[in-house]
Amino acid sequence: MSAVLYTLLVVAVGVQRLGEMAVSRRNASWAFARGGVETGRGHLPAMIVLHTAFLAGCVAEVWLAGRPFVPALGWPMLALVIACQGVRWWCVRALGPRWNTRVIVVPGMPLVRSGPYRWLAHPNYAVVVVEGLALPLVHGAWITAAVFTVANAALLTVRLRAERAALRSAVESAAVPA
Repeated sequence: MSAVLYTLLVVAVGVQRLGEMAVSRRNASWAFARGGVETGRGHLPAMIVLHTAFLAGCVAEVWLAGRPFVPALGWPMLALVIACQGVRWWCVRALGPRWNTRVIVVPGMPLVRSGPYRWLAHPNYAVVVVEGLALPLVHGAWITAAVFTVANAALLTVRLRAERAALRSAVESAAVPA
């Protein structure tokens, strides 16, 4: 795979992220119209910066460091990237209008236990972790893979804490008789 084709792959992933942002905005409106409560908004700018820097880093490292495409690594990583996109949209579909890039919980709604949520509490985060390694490694951008993985682990720690608090609060408020 040439560096040009790899760049187009990263751009395609970026375009998909823009589509996710549009879905997220629509779903946020849906949630707020039903009394949704947002938690942990403070980490969202860091998440946007990290994910944007990740995509830029993938391309920059390949071009500036002259990273080669190594077929024995690149093709399996590409297969993982493609699988990640499928699982990500499976997560979006399973959550329906409750899926969001923000932490918004509609009080009184039960937890989703269908789709990939049957097996994992946070399948989309598993996808982000796998993709964070696989996308850069498609074309040997190992520094981007390592830096993103460490930074994303720190960010996910904050994110999961916010989500758990939001869900706990929603469950507690649903248990209190009106």
